[in-house]
Parts: sequence; structure tokens; C-alpha cells
Amino acid sequence: MSTAFDIAIVGGGIAGASLAGAIGRDARVLLLEAEDQPGYHATGRSAAFWSETYGGPAIQPLTTASGPMLREPPDWLGGETFLAPRGELFIAADDDAAALDAFVAEFAGTGVALERVDPRVMLPGLRPHWTLGVYEPTCMDIDVARLHAAYLALARRSGARIETGAALVAACRSGEIWQLETRAGAFGAAILVDAAGAWADSVAGMAGVAPLGIAPLRRTMVQLRVDPPMAADAPLVRDGRDRFYFKPESGRVWLSPHDEVPDAPRDAAPEEIDVAVAIDRFESAVDWRIEAVERRWAGLRSFAPDRLPVYGFDPTAEGFFWFAGQGGFGIQTAPAAAALAASLLTGAAPPAWLAGVDPTMYAPARLR
Repeated sequence: MSTAFDIAIVGGGIAGASLAGAIGRDARVLLLEAEDQPGYHATGRSAAFWSETYGGPAIQPLTTASGPMLREPPDWLGGETFLAPRGELFIAADDDAAALDAFVAEFAGTGVALERVDPRVMLPGLRPHWTLGVYEPTCMDIDVARLHAAYLALARRSGARIETGAALVAACRSGEIWQLETRAGAFGAAILVDAAGAWADSVAGMAGVAPLGIAPLRRTMVQLRVDPPMAADAPLVRDGRDRFYFKPESGRVWLSPHDEVPDAPRDAAPEEIDVAVAIDRFESAVDWRIEAVERRWAGLRSFAPDRLPVYGFDPTAEGFFWFAGQGGFGIQTAPAAAALAASLLTGAAPPAWLAGVDPTMYAPARLR
């Protein structure tokens, strides 16, 4: 058995890839991915946007802190922006005014730009009962695939070893080393990082660590061809009560009913009822004609009981580090989350650009 690694990370999605990239120069890192290619599950099925309000006020500091690196990445992360202008339009009917007011109030004092607008001016074809709107101009599209690939490339350049087809089978602590059995062989590491997304609690169980209640929830996405086509520069549109969202994507519409259906860790697939609900809600919003449902897919978003991510060492298990529970905001917060986790893992001071992020909010001890 190899004991050459300081840190073994389970999970090669955006969480594991970004963390491997962040610490690869400071430690001997092993990244274990169960699938034949990293990012097959949640990372590869993202709706691909960066929104400072998405996830709520407790996530906003991570998202805001990540913005500059995503907009103007350093050369070691590719040097070319991962973001493109989009904007986000929240819509509501008159009887949902209180929900929209509460949303705006949540972000008062955070520095997030939110503007009251007439949504019918911004979105031709919007049905008449959608009379209220709030616009978030800073919302951007994210090139998810390129961001994930950039972190994997950074990890490789930094010396990290990436093993695919390496699903974890068993893990036990022997002295100061985690002994790991995988489908790609046996490995050893001083620290085991659980970045396994929907499988986070399962990985903990294999390691003899009590689960935190990180639950996978299914999110459905549908690609539509509509007439008239949605303008390429139209904003991401979200219902003020979070019952749906949709955005233009390569001449088509990407639509979600914003569902969160409890599921098991698996290769998730959409249910027909959820697709039907999505279409019904879309047709209640706009008068565009749906010409075809071209694609449908689903992904698993994983949440801790309080819906906050979990970053840090488990207080009950030596050398076991959680980097999980990132819901649907793991991609838009990747730079900040990885930098924060790297500082917690190595004991180094966090970078100055994380000054607005309180790591105690995300510590696993809060759930013990």
C-alpha cells in the first residue's frame, strides 16, 4: 500500500478539483474519482450561472469573494474570464409582493445590487399578471466545463495524482494514516477529504465517521425550443417564490421547476411529472409557444440540514475533513470555498480577499 500522500480527496467534481488545485503545491495530493471522468454528476449538470443572491445571504459572501477570480482569473487558472454578462430578473405577481420585498430586505447592506424594475419591459411575452420585478445586474453565466478543466489542469501541474474509476470501497484509520481501498487499488494518506457530493455521508460511513445528514435532492432541467426564440441577451428569469427559473442557452431555453426532490446517491434521471410541472410553470410565465422539448436531465444537489456547506475537520474523527453540502452553489463559490478549505487544511492564514467570509459558519462542529 502506498502511504506517499499527505491528503486524499474523494470526489473529482468542482469541489474536489478546486481544492486539489488550491493545495497541490503545498502537499502530496491524491484525487479519487469514482467515474471514468471527473465532473460526471452534479458539476456536469449545472445551470451554469453566477448569482450573488443564489443560496441566500449566508452563501453570498462566498459568491461575492469568488467573483473577481472568476471574472479575471490569474494566469495559473487560465487567465481568461469564466463569466459572461447575463443579468437576473426576479418576477412576481401583485399577491407575491411580500415575498419579493422580503427577498430584497435579506440583502440590504450586503452590497449586492438589486433594482426595482417593470419586468414586462425587460421580458417581451411575459404574461400580464407578472407586474413586479427586481433586477440583479451582476448575475453572469459561468463556463462550467472550462472552469472545472482549469482546476484539474492546475492540480496536475501542481503535482496532484488524479485516479479515475477509483470508487472508494473501504477506509480505516491505522495510526496516523488512512488506509483506502478503491476500485483502482489501495492508497494511503494522512488526511482524508470528503468532497463526494451526494455520496458525502456514504463516504463518511465507509470511514467509520458519523454522517452529518447531507441529503441529495434532485433538480430537473429541460431544454426547450420556443417561438419566438428567447433573446440571446435576455436575463436569467426567476420566480420570486422560487417555483421556476429559465435562461437562454445557445438559441434554446434552459428551464427548471426549481424542484428539490429527496433522492438516493445515484446517476439521477428526470421524472416525467417534474418535466410536466416545469413546462406548466413556464407557460404560466410567458406566452411563447413551445415547439419541442429537446433534452431533459437531472442532477443531485446536496445539502446539510441547515442548508449551509460543510468545510473543516470533523471534531470526532482524526484526519477526516469535510468539503461537502454545497447545494447548487458549489460552482459559483468554488474559488472562495477552495481557498478557505486550503487554509483550514494547511493551517495557513486565509488570503486577504476572504476577509468577508466567516469560516465558523461552515464548520462541521455545528452539526455535531
